This record gives sequence, structure tokens and C-alpha cells, in this order.
Amino acid sequence: METAEWNEDKRYLSIATAGSPQELKARRIACQTVLLEQLNVIPVEEWLSRVNAMHDRIAGTAVSICEAQMKEAGYGPPPCAYSFIVFGSAGRQEATLWSDQDNGLIVEGEPDGVKKVYFEAFGVMLSNVLEEAGYEKCDGKVMCSEPLWRKTLPEWKRQLAGWMSQLEWEPIRYLIIASDMRHVAGNTALSTEWREALHAGFVNNEKLSTAVLRNTVRHKATLNLLGQVLTERFGDYAGGFDVKYGVYIPLVNIVRHLTLLHGVRDSSTLKRLEQLAKLGKYEHLDDIRRAFSTALRMRVNTPYAVQDGLLSSSDYIAESDLKNKQLLSELRDSLLLVRRLHKALQRQLRSAERRQS
Repeated sequence: METAEWNEDKRYLSIATAGSPQELKARRIACQTVLLEQLNVIPVEEWLSRVNAMHDRIAGTAVSICEAQMKEAGYGPPPCAYSFIVFGSAGRQEATLWSDQDNGLIVEGEPDGVKKVYFEAFGVMLSNVLEEAGYEKCDGKVMCSEPLWRKTLPEWKRQLAGWMSQLEWEPIRYLIIASDMRHVAGNTALSTEWREALHAGFVNNEKLSTAVLRNTVRHKATLNLLGQVLTERFGDYAGGFDVKYGVYIPLVNIVRHLTLLHGVRDSSTLKRLEQLAKLGKYEHLDDIRRAFSTALRMRVNTPYAVQDGLLSSSDYIAESDLKNKQLLSELRDSLLLVRRLHKALQRQLRSAERRQS
């Protein structure tokens, strides 16, 4: 069943007619049941495409439910156009069935009192609707309920410019999060203009690219000196391997850094790799593509728990799974590639810092 056919699945279509957060959650669980049956039956890229199509439909419906709740609460309709956007794995269309919230709002025009009152309440309410539908709130507070991620377009442009000019670890971290932005609901023109402002800041800006690179080359040690996979030594996940931060995120970060250098507008890692390949400037892109597919496959197959119909996972491969020789070999090959790429980027960073000192 291709994605187009999946989009015709009645359980998927029923998401759009949910009238409350509780209905939305129930219909999400129904879709999730079908998706779990398809896991490892179809290619992981196609499976994730279906998962993220579900998440997008849920988010769009949550926005509609929130607008209706705002009217019922006496706030009336939105005072202006706005865009609901997502970041993180949702922004990259790589969200799992257990991913949490990573989102924001772009509001049209200059700020004023009416917009402030409406969208402050709207952002909090929307985040709550999503939570009731099964999306945990983000520990890092990257949500439309937070002022940092809910701004008018002019305010957003000023904030992006500020992050780009400071070049310190925290503002660059925010900028990296922002660079995975993807439009989900509302006014697309606002999201398009926001993205153009982001990419304009990278044009001929070597200091900014170097700052992003500085954040990119930090990663968790995953191999010992003999090239053996390092597993967790202590705690709940002793003997397991952290797929998310050990292999998935390092590959995401490397590809993102290259795309920001070249103004690639896509937010999906796979689409970013396609665009980079067209440039013909980089070796190892096929190797990165294979390693990334391995990381995706491992990530969606980490052990999960079910509570109240919803899934949660630690993103760790279990120790027992690492006894599978083929899986361990694929993981090790991917980690060796990540180590080589990081060493090359570290050399680039040292060279850039010498030029700029």
C-alpha cells in the first residue's frame, strides 16, 4: 500500500473529523495499530512517511479544534493569519510513533495587544490539545506555548538575526533547532518568508557556518579504540546502545550542516541528501544514505511500552538485540562512518578557526 493509498485509509481520514482531543487520541490509536502491523513489512522510509502523514493530519485537526475552543472561551476567531510549524524529528518528517512535541507559531504582522492576548492563550491551549491527543510536552520547552517559539514574523526575523550574530553555544543551538522548521497548518506564505530569512543569514557568512560546525562536531563516544561498539555500562539501559544520540542524531547533524552551507531548503534528511547529491561536491553521500537508513530502522525498532494505548520508548537498542550479528555489523559500519566524518569536520573546524583568529 503506497502512501497515497494509506491516505485513503478510513482510520487516517477519520482524524480530520475528530471534534475533541479525546476523539483525536482514539483515532490516533486506531491508525497507530495499523502502522505497527506494517512495521518491518514495508521499507522503513515508506513506513515513516505514513507515520508522519498521520502526525501532520493530527496536528492540523488539533489546530482546528483549538480555534473552536478559543471561540467557545470568548476569544473569537484568530485576529490575523498565522502558521503552525514543527521542529525536531517532526520537522524532518522522521518522527516515531512516540515522538513528543516540537512546535511553534508564526503570527502575521507587527505585534500588538490583541494578537498577544489571543495567541498567548492559543499557544497554551494548542499545546494542551496535543498533549491530550497523546503528544508529551517537550522537556526543552520547544513549543508554541512558549514565547521563544511563538512570535510575529517581524519578531521571528529579529530573533533569528540575534541568534546568528551571537555565535555562542546556546543561540546557535536554538538556530540549529529552528533550521529543521516545517510548515504544517495555517498560512504557508508566513512559513516561506520565515525560511527565506533563516537561509539569507547563512549567505557568505563563514563565521556563522563555523559556529554551526562547532556545535555539530560534539557527539557521544560510540566506539572504543579497537572499533568495538560502546554500550551503556550502568543504569536502566546497561548493555544497550543509544540509537538516537549514538548514531541517528550525529548523521542528522552532519547532513544539516552541509545543507545550511549550500542553502538547501528541504528539512527532511533524506531529501537533503538528494539535494546534496545534485551538487556533486561531496563523497560518501551513498554511504551516509545507507547508514541513515540503518539508523532509522534501528530507531523505530527500539523496545517500547504501551500505556493507555500510547507508545513510549527509551530509544535504546536492547542488549539482546545486539547479539544479532548482522545488526551489530551494520551498526558498527555506521558508527565507523560517523567517526570518519566527524574527524574530517573537526579538521575543517580547526582550519576555519585559524583563518578567523
